Amino acid sequence: MRIDILTIFPRILQGPFSESMIKRALERGLAEINVVDLRLFAEGKHRQVDDAPYGGGCGMIFKPEPLFAAVEHLKSGAAARVILLSPQGRTFNQKMAGDLAGERHLILICGRYEGVDERVREALVDDEISIGDYILTGGELAAAVITDAVVRLIPGLLPARSVEDESFSASMLEYPQYTRPPEFRGLAVPAVLLSGNHAEIELWRRRRSIERTLKTRPDLLKNAELSAENYKYLEQLSRDQKDTLDSRGDKE
Repeated sequence: MRIDILTIFPRILQGPFSESMIKRALERGLAEINVVDLRLFAEGKHRQVDDAPYGGGCGMIFKPEPLFAAVEHLKSGAAARVILLSPQGRTFNQKMAGDLAGERHLILICGRYEGVDERVREALVDDEISIGDYILTGGELAAAVITDAVVRLIPGLLPARSVEDESFSASMLEYPQYTRPPEFRGLAVPAVLLSGNHAEIELWRRRRSIERTLKTRPDLLKNAELSAENYKYLEQLSRDQKDTLDSRGDKE
C-alpha cells in the first residue's frame, strides 16, 4: 500500500511514522508513506498556496491550482483514492479503516485555514473524512490517525487473531485486561481469569465487553454481532439498568 500525504507543514508528520507498527510496516515493505510539501506545486516566487475568499470573509482558503497539480503528479496516471481531511467529512471509524486498508494507493489532503476552494471537492476529491466533532488547526494529526489505523490492518503486519479480537472490530468495546501480579494494593484479578477454564473465560470477557459497551458507548450495540445468549444477557442488563433508574426516580 502507498499513502501520500499532502501538507504545507511536513515536519509535523516526521515523528508518528518512525516508530512502532508503522515503522515495522515500512521496514517490511508492506507500506510506503510519503509526506509531500504542497508548496512544491505552487507557482510564483512565494509559492503561495492560499488566498482570500471571493465574497469576503475572514481567513484564507487553499487555491485549486497547487492541489490539482500535486494530486495529478502523485497519481501519475494510476488509480488512487483522494481523501480530503475536513470537519465536514464523514466521521472516521473502524469499518472505514478496514475499507481503506483494501486500497492500493491513498492520497490524503491535509486541510487548513478556512478550507479549500470548492472546485477541489467537486472535481478532485473522492471522499471527505473527519476524525471527530472538534476543531484542529489542520489535517496533519487527522492524517496521522487515519494512517495508523489503516496501516495496522494491512495483511501480514499483525496476526489475524489480534486484529479480529481488538476493540471495535466486532462493534463492541474491549473487555477488562489484567496481568501480574494477581493482587495489587487489595485489588485482585477476577478468579475466572486464573482458572484455566477457557470457555468460562470467554464467557466472562464477552459479558464484560457487553457491560462496558452498554455503559459508555450504547450506540455501538446496534451493529454488534451477538449470539442468542449474549443478546439475552444484554436484555437483562437493560432491564436492570431501567429498574435502577426507576428506583432512583421513586426516591426523589
